[in-house]
Amino acid sequence: MMRVYLPATLAMLQQFVADGSMFPVSGTAFAVTPTLREAYADGDDEELAEVALREAALASIRLLSFDDDEPAPADGALPVRRAVLVADVESATLRPDLDDAVVRLGGPVAFDDVVAAFVDTAAAEPAVRAAIDVIDAADLGDEDAELIVGDAQDHDMAWYATQELPFLLEFL
Repeated sequence: MMRVYLPATLAMLQQFVADGSMFPVSGTAFAVTPTLREAYADGDDEELAEVALREAALASIRLLSFDDDEPAPADGALPVRRAVLVADVESATLRPDLDDAVVRLGGPVAFDDVVAAFVDTAAAEPAVRAAIDVIDAADLGDEDAELIVGDAQDHDMAWYATQELPFLLEFL
């Protein structure tokens, strides 16, 4: 078994709860890989898992940037928050050519394979919105944009048990 961190949006979580499974965008997930262990020689398993979670949260900002044409929450849309599902899967293909923590999944992740979810709180929304606007520039090395994205990443995400997801989504 391998523990993976799947970047998502709240809309993707809604679909996941409705369907009972989810295939991550391009099969991309994050995990504690041998390459990640090499890069962080001093980190223990818990610290390395935090790195993989942070990478998935950053990927969630990228997913949100694709949905940037969504109406504002006042117009009835979901809040703009990062989301990450944590799942145990049978297998994943290591992709060190993409990044130290990147893995590819060959199929969907079932609801029963998910052990938890991390979702931003309302306090993170302004920082996440700002990060969405500059994520591409940050990826290209713009230092000011990197600081803005870092501000969003500085917000701790709330932990939810899998069975809490339907209630969380209902009350957003």
